[in-house]
Amino acid sequence: MGILSKIFTWWDGATIGTSIYSWRKGRAVGSDALGNRYYQSSDGKRRWVIYNGSNDASRVAPDWHGWLHGTHDGDPESYLPPHRGYETAAVPNLTGTDAAYRPAGSIERGGHRARATGDYEAWSPDAS
Repeated sequence: MGILSKIFTWWDGATIGTSIYSWRKGRAVGSDALGNRYYQSSDGKRRWVIYNGSNDASRVAPDWHGWLHGTHDGDPESYLPPHRGYETAAVPNLTGTDAAYRPAGSIERGGHRARATGDYEAWSPDAS
């Protein structure tokens, strides 16, 4: 179902229409470490990204986010300061995946939480 999914789905990569538009009217500006490709229209008024994989905005590198929204001109290497040793790599949104944050007591981790300490007293409408 490869060609049909490219025609009718937008959530798993670029559709055929977006790919053709990028090829005909777009100018490739660059790509990021995740393999996403960034384009700009020939008149410079429109900017977009073709994702390498599923379409998830949290997969856009922070460097390119400013460029996509017109905050900066040129590719990120031209306006960003050098990478510092204490900076960590950007992490995509993990909600809905097996790697999502699940605190102790959540349903996904068994639903049992530690008992409250002595400074907590449950509210009761009859206690007033």
